Amino acid sequence: MFTCRECESDINQGTEICPQCGADLTAPPAGAEAPPAKPGLKKILIRWGVLLSVLLAAIWSFLWFVVPERQGDPTAAAEHLAVQSLQEVHAALSEYAAAEGGAYPRQFDALGDRGRGAAQLSQSASYQLQYTPGPVEADGRIRTYTLQDKAGNYGFRNFFADESGVLRATRENRAATAQDPPY
Repeated sequence: MFTCRECESDINQGTEICPQCGADLTAPPAGAEAPPAKPGLKKILIRWGVLLSVLLAAIWSFLWFVVPERQGDPTAAAEHLAVQSLQEVHAALSEYAAAEGGAYPRQFDALGDRGRGAAQLSQSASYQLQYTPGPVEADGRIRTYTLQDKAGNYGFRNFFADESGVLRATRENRAATAQDPPY
């Protein structure tokens, strides 16, 4: 049993009004502090807005840090690297031919680091560089060659070059040839 705070009579715990004195037992006692008021809707919305803003800023900064920057057209960038590698190989072959009296190498490895670097540049753009020496002439020298840079992705251009230095390209799903238009 409990007692009424006004008349100190024994009362039931669930009683809201004292049956002896009629005191309202649900009201806070005199002199006691009122319970703190619940925050209003505006305050709740501001708190959630600040929380969501901080959360979105954290996600954005994480993605900005993790996701690599993409600039421009990736197809054009890959094709540019393929053309650059073909030009580098053509320059290396021209230097080789100048040093060897107009003859080209039988193997691509004869171009050394310069040739390997160009092939790696081509591979970094998902292209495959292929060197094909021409036929061996009567004097034992090779005077022609072809270069093909084949795209690993559908829709990218395939490139072709020979000793003339003219670069040819096609968007068709086949290797480029000497009959394709100049790039």
